[in-house]
Amino acid sequence: MIKFLSVFFVILGYCTFAQTNPREQFPQFPECVVSIANEQEACFYNTLQNYIFANYKVTDDAKLANFKGTVIALFEVDTTGTFKVIYIDAPYESLKLETKRVFSALPKIKPATYSGRPTYTKFTLKIAIPLVEPNTIETKNNVFVQDKTNSKLIDNSKELTEYNDILYKPFENPQFKSKGNIMFSHQNYGVFDALLNQVGSNNHTASKPYSYEEVAKYYDFEAVNQAYLKQKESWFGRKIWNENLVAIQGEGYWFTLNPVVDLRVGKDSESKASSTFVNTRGVKVDGGLGEQLTFSTSIFESQGRFADYYNRYAESIKPSGGNPAIIPGIGIAKRFKEDAYDFPLAEANIKYTPNKFIDLQLGYGRNFLGDGYRSLLQGDGTSPYPFFKINTTFWKIKYTNTYMWLKDVRDLATVDGTYATKYMASHYLSWNVTKRFNLGFFENVVWTDTNERGFDFNFVNPLIFYRAVEFGSSSKTGNALLGLSSKYKWNNQINFYGQFLIDEFAIGDVKESNQSWRNKFGYQIGAKYYDAFQVKNLMLQIEYNQVRPYVYSHSNPITNYGHNNQSMGHNWGGNFRELVAIARYYKGRYFADAKLIYGQRGFDFKDGTDNFNYGGNIYLDYDDDRPYDVGVTVGQGNKTNVMIADLQVGYLVNPAANLKVFGNFLIRNFDPTAETITTVKSNTTWFSIGLRSDLFNWYFDY
Repeated sequence: MIKFLSVFFVILGYCTFAQTNPREQFPQFPECVVSIANEQEACFYNTLQNYIFANYKVTDDAKLANFKGTVIALFEVDTTGTFKVIYIDAPYESLKLETKRVFSALPKIKPATYSGRPTYTKFTLKIAIPLVEPNTIETKNNVFVQDKTNSKLIDNSKELTEYNDILYKPFENPQFKSKGNIMFSHQNYGVFDALLNQVGSNNHTASKPYSYEEVAKYYDFEAVNQAYLKQKESWFGRKIWNENLVAIQGEGYWFTLNPVVDLRVGKDSESKASSTFVNTRGVKVDGGLGEQLTFSTSIFESQGRFADYYNRYAESIKPSGGNPAIIPGIGIAKRFKEDAYDFPLAEANIKYTPNKFIDLQLGYGRNFLGDGYRSLLQGDGTSPYPFFKINTTFWKIKYTNTYMWLKDVRDLATVDGTYATKYMASHYLSWNVTKRFNLGFFENVVWTDTNERGFDFNFVNPLIFYRAVEFGSSSKTGNALLGLSSKYKWNNQINFYGQFLIDEFAIGDVKESNQSWRNKFGYQIGAKYYDAFQVKNLMLQIEYNQVRPYVYSHSNPITNYGHNNQSMGHNWGGNFRELVAIARYYKGRYFADAKLIYGQRGFDFKDGTDNFNYGGNIYLDYDDDRPYDVGVTVGQGNKTNVMIADLQVGYLVNPAANLKVFGNFLIRNFDPTAETITTVKSNTTWFSIGLRSDLFNWYFDY
């Protein structure tokens, strides 16, 4: 009976084995070694077909049942040239055992190579039963052609084969070339920051997060990934050190799934608690449908206890309703045990790119505008929020429109247990004036549902001037901000950047040089030095930020520049000056970051005697309890010196999941002029170690 049987299979290898690339070599049976390059792939397929036809024995139970169908096998050729079966789908256990037997008897062959290094390759094999001779297979497309002349249009007597006919391609890291977003963290972006900032590049680095497609023009993700790979033959070893936990690629689609962890333990010198800790578990899914649609979603469940200063700050911005804290950058937390917090986090992004000029994003997360460590225009230190974003890129221009739905969670803004909703619209135009000089224009408006205004569609027009529309839409319910940004590339190693934010500005007061409270502005200047002192992959950065009192605040606190009791601009709010020095270094999977921050902040006393609003708290009405109209200076009020030194070293465990093991050492000195309930003098030493999926910036420098 076997003489009437044949093999039908489809073999798909990694795209890294396109024979047009001389760096890549397909696996080779001994009889295929002499084949020329463009015939090696066909020789591999044909040799394997003939071998399976000659050796595969259909089992007795399958013959008795007159079984007609397919056996699907997922297998690999490892770095030693050994065939290994990963998964078998068959209706009979005997057929699974037979498939394993046939593969175990295959000889060891010459493995595939990439850039001269042995690498493993995955394949999908379909064995059709009953079998016919191999020469009846259409080898060009690896499809078995069946005569359907006399077949019925509908036949309910048989099972359909379309489910089993779904073919999976070897995962070829399609995300590296996709339009999907790269999760933004300063450490992650630091590895390709220098390449994006070369003189003559026509990109726009201020608007973050970037897409893989944007960065791939300057940074070879696949080559870097190959260099990171550890030679691990076992499935478990590859999943730990190299690969996504789940990675599926088919015809026109792909997705990955990875666990998310943040497991850290530490000790705060000032705390009476035995330790600090974070215990985060979650999952992250990324994918693409066609070339135009990508998506990403993640959900975390966390418990944690932090250094005392951080716990105090989290509790100082607690929401209405009884929950004890808001974890900065995360969200509302409930009590866990007696002195810790339970805080969930979810983020998502769906991105549609109809053409090369425009992409549309519907997300729940954070955005960042700027080239520095901080942003005065739009930072990422707040809790996530829903948003809709339009990016338009053409010529020397990138134009970003973002529409956001924010929350005010103060007691005064809460009605019937429901937090107040406010709306924000911003647009940012980035223009590469020359091959070295970039100029950016920023405008933002915040409004709320006064008189059932709701989401004001006057701001939907992406080209309109927001300030003029807001002036015509309300008497005093909206809050508009303007900003400028710039970057100058001195050379490929040294870049300068800056920002200027205008909340309110009175030209007459400026001329009088009276330091009026109405002159609400802030500015940033900074520089980056790549491959500093000829040390490859060493980046040095220095940055100065200054924001005057009452910036980001408003006469109606609900329309301030804030969300969930956190600033949408600089994390410190208003009334401060800050100097930041950063050094970043990486080599292979190893990395080290050092950061030094020195600042002066002006807090309120609120001690029953001095109850003035000195302009640091953006959630206060700037018309109430203002001590001066003129002579307003940065740091006024309860002047506080802040010094933070932060050192982190670590190792990239899994590049696919961005999983890192790290050790962190932080020293913080907080020295107010007067101690109050919210300004407690402290001198903190905080050490922690952990294992973390590095997916976003988590700021501890408050």
